[in-house]
Amino acid sequence: MTIAAARAGIELGGTKALCRVTDAAGVMLGEVRLATQAPAATVGELGTFLRRTLNGRALGALGVASFGPLEVDPRSSSYGCLLATPKPLWGGFDLRGALSAEVRTRVVVDTDVNAAALAEQALGAGRGCASLAYVTVGTGIGAGLVIEGTPLKGILHPEAGHLRLPRRPGDTHLSTCPFHPDCVEGLAAGPAVAARLKSAPSLESLPEQRALVGGYLADLAAALVLTWAPERIVFGGGVMGTPGLLAEVRDALPGVLSGYGPKAALAPDYLVPAALKDAGLEGALLMAGRALTD
Repeated sequence: MTIAAARAGIELGGTKALCRVTDAAGVMLGEVRLATQAPAATVGELGTFLRRTLNGRALGALGVASFGPLEVDPRSSSYGCLLATPKPLWGGFDLRGALSAEVRTRVVVDTDVNAAALAEQALGAGRGCASLAYVTVGTGIGAGLVIEGTPLKGILHPEAGHLRLPRRPGDTHLSTCPFHPDCVEGLAAGPAVAARLKSAPSLESLPEQRALVGGYLADLAAALVLTWAPERIVFGGGVMGTPGLLAEVRDALPGVLSGYGPKAALAPDYLVPAALKDAGLEGALLMAGRALTD
């Protein structure tokens, strides 16, 4: 009897890496969470886990959802390589090549937010929507757009987290982005929130700062509405777990749009929380499944 090939997915974030292996029917064979270390150490640990979990079983494809910026064009000779990134030692690393050497199978690569958008559209908060934007607000800020199951890509994937924003009145906090003094990531991602908190226990306990961060995220949402006009925007990431933060974004969006744009963007179900616990990992597995049928 021939056993159908297994598939695997990896979500590689700035602080942790998740990996799951399933059989052809989607039954989980194993899963692991690892700290993201230097490139060689991280890839080595992932390869060891995959080989141990597969235990001789054939791996049909590996989907990888990675932090970026990342070369995502399969036609490029540097497909799967990291570009300039604030993550030490990772800039220029050939992620796809290193993982291919570990598992000796087809490896497909996309950004973590594109993969998460794919999963939320297929399985989560975006079911029924032909187009969907997924925004993650965590260590960094990223956005992925999926149209009818296909992530948007050009000469690079979308880098909406680095859109430049006008400073809100009275906001004198230094940007935490090493590239830009006033992008949404530098003003509202996890490190920026931590700098705003000072000695306060949480963003929830500082209503003015929470409203400020919510306002910047509303600026980002408005930019997505005016450039992409997705049918829904899904917000995920650790910072969005702050009670009341998504409500701040919803409250601020009408003022940012100032009556311009589609009325649907102001509906209660337009800005919604992510439905999947590990959307990037789920998307990586979907990518592996598609690779098996290509």
